[in-house]
Amino acid sequence: MNRTAHAVRRLAVAETRLFLRDPMTAFFTLLFPVALFGVLGSVPALRKASPDAHGLSTVQLYAPILAVLALMMLGLNGLPSLLATYRERGVLRRMSASPVRPALLFGALLPLYLGIATVSMLLVTALAPVLGVGLPRRPAAFALAFLLSAAAMLSVGLLLAAVVPSAKAGNAVGALALFPMMFFSGLWLPREFAPAVLNRIGDLTPGGAAAQALQDAWDGRFPQAVALLTLAAYALLAGAAAARLFRWE
Repeated sequence: MNRTAHAVRRLAVAETRLFLRDPMTAFFTLLFPVALFGVLGSVPALRKASPDAHGLSTVQLYAPILAVLALMMLGLNGLPSLLATYRERGVLRRMSASPVRPALLFGALLPLYLGIATVSMLLVTALAPVLGVGLPRRPAAFALAFLLSAAAMLSVGLLLAAVVPSAKAGNAVGALALFPMMFFSGLWLPREFAPAVLNRIGDLTPGGAAAQALQDAWDGRFPQAVALLTLAAYALLAGAAAARLFRWE
């Protein structure tokens, strides 16, 4: 057990160093959501409450989306691309022939990605009062929604990584999954301003469900059951499918 924990720690340290050595990836996953939040909050018109948005400002609508943006980028684009690259280069195959089993890679990668996304979320949340948004009114419900969002996004990312045949395909499939997910979460057009049919479709996606659950908790309401159940269903079903379909080489 101690050897396993030691191996996971060493892998986590190595993966963290590799992540930090790529400044573009580190910026877009850690700091881009915070920077975008600051840019939006610097526009006075976007800080004014709108009757069409139930009395909320545009910046308030974007806060929960940006809090989960890093998680979407890491889970849906970063994870499939990375694992497909490792499979294509034979890294996973070499690990399978060593005392360090490939499954330990998950024990290093998933907490690392969750930690990065959590730091980004905390930075967005800390900036919110400066922009007049305020902190989430139901922090426990907000944490629950974020953890379920993480489980759903990372499980979908593992499922994508299980089926893509190459690193190039991993990049393409990850991008194809990421951009529609950002759209349905309300990043391009806030959900309050979108047609009802788009919101109904978005409610059935991890991005839309995550944005809705976090928005509810931020505004002081317990997240809607349908959003939490949608996230839990993606986590369970995608996770089970990934475990069944994943191949190390």
